Amino acid sequence: MTNRRYTAGASRRRYRKEVNRASWLIGICAVIFIVGLLVPGNCTGAQPVAGTDIGPLSAARLEKVVTNPSLDQKIIEYTGMTVSFNPRLHIPNWVAYELTAAETYGEEPRARNFMADPDVDGCATPADYRNTGFDRGHMAPAADMKWDPEAMRESFYMTNIVPQDNGLNRGSWSKLEEKCRQRARRDSAVIIISGPVLTDDIEMYIGDTGVAVPSRFFKVILSPYTTPPTAIGFIMPNGNVRGGMQTCAVSVDEVEAVTGHDFFSALPDDMENEVESQKNFNRWSRMN
Repeated sequence: MTNRRYTAGASRRRYRKEVNRASWLIGICAVIFIVGLLVPGNCTGAQPVAGTDIGPLSAARLEKVVTNPSLDQKIIEYTGMTVSFNPRLHIPNWVAYELTAAETYGEEPRARNFMADPDVDGCATPADYRNTGFDRGHMAPAADMKWDPEAMRESFYMTNIVPQDNGLNRGSWSKLEEKCRQRARRDSAVIIISGPVLTDDIEMYIGDTGVAVPSRFFKVILSPYTTPPTAIGFIMPNGNVRGGMQTCAVSVDEVEAVTGHDFFSALPDDMENEVESQKNFNRWSRMN
């Protein structure tokens, strides 16, 4: 990527995330220290939040996706997310970002307006969705970008948006997004990658731009700093989800097979094989 705006955005993201992570860890350490003073000798509930199992891997490396080679893409580094944008279909192939525990407590208000990114050829416009019956569905939700004004604003760029049925966008997809925020608080951070399934035939296009309407969506979530690391995937139809999000839980391996993407390749091979085979929704959804 040669655009200086995106290079600067990636640098700001790394800096702000390090500040957020440092603040969060300092707060956790302070709580543990105080509890240790109040309850001498009792430290069974204080589990270290550490990446020893994965070594020095950074969030940026864990977010990296090897995109299905049959898809057109332009990689865009925004303040809070990385987007693989498909200029032919006018929607993202995938959107990846790290969500830390500290970031889930951000207070930045939700942006009001969707916008085309003027620096991206093939970007859809908000008007493309007007009177179509489809929601402007975020892949990186605005609620995950409350930690920074620019991250919030950029989450409303149409490069982060895909046509979603109202029943999905405000139903199981929204509930899954909230569950991811809960996991971020529980696990100190999660890596989230979402997007449309573009190996399916596209049967509908909307707007003057000709925005592709996918029939399914995917999401994969990695908790890299737990011991051991864990992951899960989801594939949801672009409509009402019967039985709720748990019926759509699959392994990351299954999402890779359906989409043609390769996720979390920066992990050691044995660890990648283990976490990508997991799909125990009940265990993943528990908060204890």
